Amino acid sequence: MEHALKNQQFENLTETRIEELFKEHYSVLTAYANKFLSDLDDSREIVQDVFVHLFDHRAAVKIHTSAKAHLYTSVRNTCLNTIKQRKNHATHHENIKYLSSGFSLQADKILEQTELEYALFKAIDELPEQCQRIFKLNRMDGFTNQEIADQLGISKRTVETQISKALKSLRITIGPMLATLLIISLFNALK
Repeated sequence: MEHALKNQQFENLTETRIEELFKEHYSVLTAYANKFLSDLDDSREIVQDVFVHLFDHRAAVKIHTSAKAHLYTSVRNTCLNTIKQRKNHATHHENIKYLSSGFSLQADKILEQTELEYALFKAIDELPEQCQRIFKLNRMDGFTNQEIADQLGISKRTVETQISKALKSLRITIGPMLATLLIISLFNALK
């Protein structure tokens, strides 16, 4: 008979009854939620959400225990879901942080490489015309010194001298930039 009264009592939850339950159990339920969450504001919000859900679904709610037990169960389950969501968010945040740091390092490397390539091509373009042509044929097109000499109708020794001059000029022009990039790379690796 008592069990039937409990079911009957809560099958037709009214706004007035929900308000009474709120006034009677809000503080205790908030303290209960705070044991799970250790955050009083979140605990208050969860208890309010439980009551809002109860109010919104009052026509369909079938409480098979006491109202108090139903409310504690609802608050506990909502707290556990919140904790699970927090863990998922934290894991997701850490994954994004890890991936973005890798992307940032990759982007930095691409930027450094692009800057270096730009400086290299600019330095090559500033070489004297014949020196530039010989260097490009050798280093970019892959021709041997003898092939370049035959193609341009000059001695192999002239080709070797021009390549040597080009490399010396590039070391002077690009060298400081390479040293700076090396220092930046080492500094980033130590972070």
